Amino acid sequence: MATSLRDIRTIRATGLWALFGIGLLAINLRAAITGVAPVLAELKARFGLSPVGASVLTTLPVLCLGVFASLAPPVARRVGTEVAIAGALLLITAGILLRVVPSPVALFTGTVLAGTGIATGNVLLPAIIKRRFPERVGSLTGLAMMLMAASGAFAAGLAVPLDHAVGWRAAFAVWAVPSLIAALVWALRGRRGHRGKRARETRRTPAVKPGTGSLLRSPPAWSVAAFLGLVSLMFYVLVSWLPAIMRDHGLAAPEAGMMVSVMMIIGIPLGFVVPLVAARLRDQRPLVLAVAAVMVVGLGGLLVAPRLGWVWVPVLGLATGGAFPLAVTLLSLRSPSPLVAARLSGMAQTIGYLLAGLGPLAVGVLHSVTGGWQVSLLLLLALVVPETVFGLRAARPGFVCPDATDEDGDADEEGDADEEGDANEEGDHAAGTRHAASRTGSQLVGL
Repeated sequence: MATSLRDIRTIRATGLWALFGIGLLAINLRAAITGVAPVLAELKARFGLSPVGASVLTTLPVLCLGVFASLAPPVARRVGTEVAIAGALLLITAGILLRVVPSPVALFTGTVLAGTGIATGNVLLPAIIKRRFPERVGSLTGLAMMLMAASGAFAAGLAVPLDHAVGWRAAFAVWAVPSLIAALVWALRGRRGHRGKRARETRRTPAVKPGTGSLLRSPPAWSVAAFLGLVSLMFYVLVSWLPAIMRDHGLAAPEAGMMVSVMMIIGIPLGFVVPLVAARLRDQRPLVLAVAAVMVVGLGGLLVAPRLGWVWVPVLGLATGGAFPLAVTLLSLRSPSPLVAARLSGMAQTIGYLLAGLGPLAVGVLHSVTGGWQVSLLLLLALVVPETVFGLRAARPGFVCPDATDEDGDADEEGDADEEGDANEEGDHAAGTRHAASRTGSQLVGL
């Protein structure tokens, strides 16, 4: 009985720390990106950026999400998921601080560093939720999406006021504080988990080495990747260029920046509700159709009546606020195990964000060539069609199908208990520990 009580106390403590760590990770995966667009005009004047240079600056973070996403799963297997997350957060911190240096080289290099860290965190977030709280994928993915949307909206809304009050450097540097705190928390968790893992490796048989590339032969995996990419393209184009669109139609910079903030604030409750609903549905295709219809209304309104921006911004907030959490939730729902979730997340985000990265750049170039925004908005409307097609395919019931040896080998190699360092990991006790931890996590978020 004493041992059981001790286990329960440990489960509660580790469940709380796991939730705290997931929350800290989530709030640092948007602010370094969304805080740039509202002050883009000031950065162009300060550094003498051309329109193409400004487009590259807004595109770099999204390209980094694609280029470096595939590195996250192997890095996590090598050093441990917690250590990999801590390293990602340190990269975000370093990138934010480097952008404070008054140099174009520092601005672009810092953006790449921050984008690399965000890419790693994006990939590992769904995997660690599925591994640590397998019975609460929907609710905890929703909580993470809600925190991501809230921090992104907060960063966008504060960017111009902070720039006017204390300067653009402080407006950037303030976001290094939460990322550094999160890095320290995950580093402490990684150190503890590493000790437990080393002890277990002395008595565990070697794992089967994972295969490579099998998900590339899975049509559902490609559908998930394409849906995530097109959803992300819409989101990052709007985050990057909506302030400029509104300023070109007569709005002042603070009001135009506030529109992005409002769009993301509207997505905050949807970030929680949509994953929760999606996880309870066997078939998520009705949700795909709903977000596509709302997106058409928002983009169409912005095209034909741009001066009614405050009418269309809430509609776009509903569309982006529902579509992105749905796409991220599908990474877990289409995965039969945490390791497949990590691999699918890496593949989907690599392909998806490389596709999404073309969006801000293409829109910026089209605006430079045409001198207006109509062609760009027509392009976004046209892209709703393939987004819907791939979304419907990704939302079909079922799992992606990697090789069985890949899944078993990876699951043994990574291990559900690595992050906690628990001594007991065998039989029914380990299963009971994971179940109790999941219940504890759900209680902590009031479910």
